[in-house]
Amino acid sequence: MAGEPVSKTQRKKQVAGLQDLGAGLVALSEDQLARIELPERLRDAVMEARRITAFEAKRRQLQYIGKLMRSVEAGPIRAALDAALARSRGDTAAHKRTETLRERLLADPEAVGELLAEYPGADGRRLRALVRAALHERTENRPPRSYRALYQALRILIEKS
Repeated sequence: MAGEPVSKTQRKKQVAGLQDLGAGLVALSEDQLARIELPERLRDAVMEARRITAFEAKRRQLQYIGKLMRSVEAGPIRAALDAALARSRGDTAAHKRTETLRERLLADPEAVGELLAEYPGADGRRLRALVRAALHERTENRPPRSYRALYQALRILIEKS
């Protein structure tokens, strides 16, 4: 097994996988990319690919990134990319949960009682005041200050638990 040559198809799949990994690096935000340890040449190539807008030029740059990826250990980079994407998905899920909760509170102000049962450490008086103020803002067509403050209060409440 160990001495068997790798088929051309397997090599192509490996190269395509490394190129896809490079494309994943290009798609990351600046913050996420900064947390991943990369060789300088590879980081420069990824930054250059972000700058390129022409389709064919970007495709060639991604091929170049794939070529650079062949000379580095891809396992830790893949693990770091997966962790960054998982963190991003978790943030998105928390955001959606917070928005859903806020809309439920605004649709049914009695839902604050249910929320307090679910999160006993929550400040019920403040939440009720924010819900009333947000509803008042909507009816008066005013800027959504309390609407945003309600979101922030719910986000903190969810993060604590």
